[in-house]
Amino acid sequence: MDEIVKAALVKWPNVPDCYGWLGLDARGHWHMRDDAVQRAGAFAGPDPAGRGQRLEHEKLIGFIGRNYEHDERGRWFFQNGPQRVYVELDAAPWVWRLQPDGSLLSHTGLPASYLDSWLDERGRLYVRTELGLGLVQSQDMHLAADWVEQGRWQPQDCLALELPDRFGFVLSPQAEAAQGQAL
Repeated sequence: MDEIVKAALVKWPNVPDCYGWLGLDARGHWHMRDDAVQRAGAFAGPDPAGRGQRLEHEKLIGFIGRNYEHDERGRWFFQNGPQRVYVELDAAPWVWRLQPDGSLLSHTGLPASYLDSWLDERGRLYVRTELGLGLVQSQDMHLAADWVEQGRWQPQDCLALELPDRFGFVLSPQAEAAQGQAL
């Protein structure tokens, strides 16, 4: 976490959390979701209007990546100064880029090591690392297929809906918060 963020947390400890305004898609891109976009539908829903504006500013993307973490309930967030901005996830909290040497790189630029892998009913490949579970970026599936054929990876079958409970993450902190308010 950036030092400026740590300082802001100390200076303003009681800033309310923010839900629904930031999303991470299956390709590792961040999306800003204003009120109108949120009214259009869920981030991971079938309507692409619910995605919002894809972030392109490299320094902002880097700042988000350096301050991307999870809480004890498995909700991933971006610590934006004193405010915690919970992230709507398309598929998983990490998106992996595969490197020709066999290593993995997260959408935030962190290196990771393969532990095991999972293949869902739609043919999406997930890899568990010491950082957690992530989706293999679709552009890298050719490398992943080679590694599976070589026996380096041996994916297990899974259902995508079971992965959040199995690996301890929340796809939609916004929906969870809304459900909690309704109880």
